[in-house]
Amino acid sequence: MRKLFNTNFNQEGIHFMLLVLRVAIAAFMLAHGYPKLQYLTSGGPIEFMDFLGIGQTASLALAVFAEFFCSILLLFGLGTRLAVLPLIVTMLIAIFMVHAADAFEKKELACHYLLVYLFLLISGSGKYSIDYIISRNQSKRRR
Repeated sequence: MRKLFNTNFNQEGIHFMLLVLRVAIAAFMLAHGYPKLQYLTSGGPIEFMDFLGIGQTASLALAVFAEFFCSILLLFGLGTRLAVLPLIVTMLIAIFMVHAADAFEKKELACHYLLVYLFLLISGSGKYSIDYIISRNQSKRRR
């Protein structure tokens, strides 16, 4: 019963759950990004929201960069804090521009993604990541 209300952190458990969270959210977002990548490379006419006034093709390319390529970085824990920045921007655009007039139910998924990306921005990728390996190697060189 004492463990149920214990607020101490289990470091290994946190690192493992950061791995699970990172891999799962990256895989989920890849399911959104891969069809966009196929659409971008299909050679057909592009119809996509021009949210920055830079053109539909460029807007789609930015969405593909975030949802596909940044998700791959996130999957491996490489440059995690940098990789989530385009994903955060993409989710903000989805919430406040793409689905601005829609009911909350339509925005809810983007809100969930946004919360996870904000968490990863603050927490980092954890011990089971390429970021950790790079950080450990850099600290060894400084000594």
